[in-house]
Amino acid sequence: MGIRKVIHLPRVKKVPLRMCVGCQEMKPKKELIRVVRTPQDTVEIDPTGKRSGRGAYICPRRECLQKAVKGKRLEKALQRSIAPEIIQSLAEGLQE
Repeated sequence: MGIRKVIHLPRVKKVPLRMCVGCQEMKPKKELIRVVRTPQDTVEIDPTGKRSGRGAYICPRRECLQKAVKGKRLEKALQRSIAPEIIQSLAEGLQE
C-alpha cells in the first residue's frame, strides 16, 4: 500500500464576462457600464451594477455608444425606447 500525495491547486476565480451592446465584444463586467431598466420602467445608469431590473452593458467609449444607439441595440437589450436625455447623460459619462 503506497502513500497518496494530494496536490491542492490554487482556486482560480472566474471573471464574469458581459457583452458590450455597442462593439459586441465580451469583456470583464467591471470594465463596462451598466444601463438598467428599473421595475418602475425608467432607464438609468447603474454605477454599482446591482440595481434590480433589466440591464445592458456598454464600453466606456463614445464609438460603442454611437453604434448601440444607431443600431437600436440598447433599445432592444432593454426592451424599451430610450429618451434622448438618457443617451446624453451616458455620453457625458463616457471618455473620449
